[in-house]
Amino acid sequence: MEHRSPADPHLDRVVEHRSPGDPHLDRAVEQWLSWDRNVLTRSQVEVFLSDRKWEELRSRLCSRMSFGTAGLRGPMGAGFNRVNDLTVIQTTQGLYSYLIRCCSDVSSRGVVVGFDTRGQQESGCSSSRLARLVAAVLLSRGVPVHLFSAFVPTPYVPFAVKKLGAAAGVMITASHNPKEDNGYKVYWCNGAQICSPHDKEIVRSIEEELQPWSASCWAEEEVQVNPLRTDPLPHINLCYMEELQSLCFHRDLNRASPLKFVHSSFHGVGHVFVQKAFEAFGFVPPLAVPEQKDPDPEFPSLRCPNPEEGASVLELSLLLAERENAHIVLATDPDADRLAAAERCDGGGWKVFSGNELAALLGWWMFLHWKEAHPTLQTSRSSSCSPPPCPPRSCRPSPASRASTSRRLCRALSGSGTESTSFPKQETASSSPSRSPSGSCVAARSG
Repeated sequence: MEHRSPADPHLDRVVEHRSPGDPHLDRAVEQWLSWDRNVLTRSQVEVFLSDRKWEELRSRLCSRMSFGTAGLRGPMGAGFNRVNDLTVIQTTQGLYSYLIRCCSDVSSRGVVVGFDTRGQQESGCSSSRLARLVAAVLLSRGVPVHLFSAFVPTPYVPFAVKKLGAAAGVMITASHNPKEDNGYKVYWCNGAQICSPHDKEIVRSIEEELQPWSASCWAEEEVQVNPLRTDPLPHINLCYMEELQSLCFHRDLNRASPLKFVHSSFHGVGHVFVQKAFEAFGFVPPLAVPEQKDPDPEFPSLRCPNPEEGASVLELSLLLAERENAHIVLATDPDADRLAAAERCDGGGWKVFSGNELAALLGWWMFLHWKEAHPTLQTSRSSSCSPPPCPPRSCRPSPASRASTSRRLCRALSGSGTESTSFPKQETASSSPSRSPSGSCVAARSG
């Protein structure tokens, strides 16, 4: 028999306002009002019901978010196809059920849980709260939870999974999506994002147990005092920065470098961690773009917090770099797993690097130093290990300076724990990017 929550008198509204001939919708509304204990998202559904907004209710309650290699991602708010307390609890129940079938020692290895700084006031769905609900579900089944005590970059979660030997990791973030979105990323025990068949099996497990197991799944306020909950932040901070130092090959040169850097964290989590990473490499920490330094889920200075948008979203960074005579601009997306880079050109203006260019530079730099560390090994064909040439651009460093450009960028960027981005075209700071009517930011939801 289905459990009826103390709030069930509100279910009388379902009887009073049944949809015209749609028993599937009526059942979905009844389930939502029976299961959801978040007063804000319950109220949203009750208002739609009272106003007889059947299409809105059908849109929110008669389908579910798709679960793929990036986990879940979608708008926050009430509904089974939105990111909210109930859908996060359901997803975590399914993840647990699948984990215990795949990992016999999950109850000793535990799960890593991290979060960014997103949030929506009208639904009460902040990333930190959702992360605590993930922890509450797992703790209710006796699974240790390595829950970070503060926001972290997304790369910290897979790094912690491997470092701590955890069975899996969950990161609550929507990366560079619009401010209305949030998400649920899942990492396997090898630190990689889940892939098939894990994603399909987790979906099946979620659908088998949609009703919250017990009141304990909602007890996010008790997570802090649960003896199975630990905070990995101090240990992971130390380990991550120590491993970064192993990727620094010229610390003395970096300390003497006259280069000036500018960094924007796009109102996300990146500022503190990028500052520490620069210190690990011996560089003077970069100048922070003041308008975008601190976390803000509204992203007030950006129409879209996506570095892939190119120079249009780097405008404040480039302006600061011009004022301070800085040489290189870096920008990380809100969860700091995506990177944009630009360099001042010899003839004026700025060169915005594509993801392919950054990958080629970083790959060349690491391979060069691997060869230096293994001088007795021979490659199949001789190579001078000269930096890859840039494609023709209207604004690019001169041929004479290209080698030094590659070297100094690689010293700054290698080992930063981020993934690089691709830019659709070269732009100036004042130009607008070419984009589809929906915009690449919105289209990114499907990722």
